[in-house]
Amino acid sequence: QVQLVESGGGLVQAGGSLRLSCVASGSIFSINAMGWYRQAPGKQRELVADITNGGSTNYADSVKGRFTISRDNAKNTVYLQMNSLKPEDTAVYYCAAKRIGGAWYQVPDLYWGQGTQVIVSA
Repeated sequence: QVQLVESGGGLVQAGGSLRLSCVASGSIFSINAMGWYRQAPGKQRELVADITNGGSTNYADSVKGRFTISRDNAKNTVYLQMNSLKPEDTAVYYCAAKRIGGAWYQVPDLYWGQGTQVIVSA
């Protein structure tokens, strides 16, 4: 099992910045990528950004150029730096970790954090 604990959410005005953190513990040898999903009220959960153990990154089109995912392997921590925030970025953000051999779209392949709320006011 892998445990994920997020922090860093909050309320920010449009145009502002927040940084989310996620610390992984447990059987971290069993995962090969970490990422951030978000879920807004009434919408499906979407993958915002992910990063492999090797440092390769992917971003949703909606956040490219504004969000940056990074990781500190020594601390087993992944970060999501969110700049130029928009009201449509308001959501609960979830840290996720993908099992080796798994896929981001396969829920059983993922471990989840408890989520952290981000609210962007206009």
